[in-house]
Amino acid sequence: MKLANKIALITGAGSGFGRASAVLFAQEGAKVSVVDIDEKTGQETVSLVKQKGGNAIFIRADVSKAADVEKMIKTTADKFGRLDILFNNAGIPMSFTPVENLKEELWDRIQNINVKGIFLGAKYAVPYMKRQGGGVIINTASISGVRPRPGLIAYSASKAAAIMLTKALAIELAASKIRVNCLNPVAAETPMLPKFMSDQALTPEKFEEGRKRFTDTVPLGRLAQAEDVANAALFLASDEAALITGASLDVDGGRGI
Repeated sequence: MKLANKIALITGAGSGFGRASAVLFAQEGAKVSVVDIDEKTGQETVSLVKQKGGNAIFIRADVSKAADVEKMIKTTADKFGRLDILFNNAGIPMSFTPVENLKEELWDRIQNINVKGIFLGAKYAVPYMKRQGGGVIINTASISGVRPRPGLIAYSASKAAAIMLTKALAIELAASKIRVNCLNPVAAETPMLPKFMSDQALTPEKFEEGRKRFTDTVPLGRLAQAEDVANAALFLASDEAALITGASLDVDGGRGI
């Protein structure tokens, strides 16, 4: 098992990349704190982990709030005795919006969750990792932070910030044996996908049109599956990636080329 006896905390684990990663990490031997703002979906992920013989707990948290993040880290450490892997996966999308129509409130919300959430996770996890002699932090960025699409400026800006935040943390924390890397997924077949499309009511036909527009930009000809990202996260979390820090790993079917 690649994560035997490891303790992992995954935010945004109620669905998509986070859920797939929670299940996979547990199958590889980790005990997992499933963190999400949605208790219903978070508890469903815990049930999935347990059905497959894994060990998981649910913690409700809003990653944009310092008190919630501090609590999720402390609860995990108190429950399991340490924290080896922090996967800052929680994030929110935006639908196509011209810059002149983008509301300041939405800009702020996207930055608070997609960027500030990573900062807060590191802020409260690093002291535990330093005391135990090391750890791993993984952040979910996006290929949109490298190669943006029109109409998604708040999202793309937040993911570009996540990539640079990853590199800044990696160089700062290397001496403490804390590795920090990020993942850059392409658009994925998750519940978030429709939210990147129009704010107008999506008919099945319009959804398929939008999905095709995304797919047509991917050289390998398909969108990401949640398991694609989970497998990449598992590699970065494992000792197989022991010499990798500050990396920005594209899981994008070649879109970033």
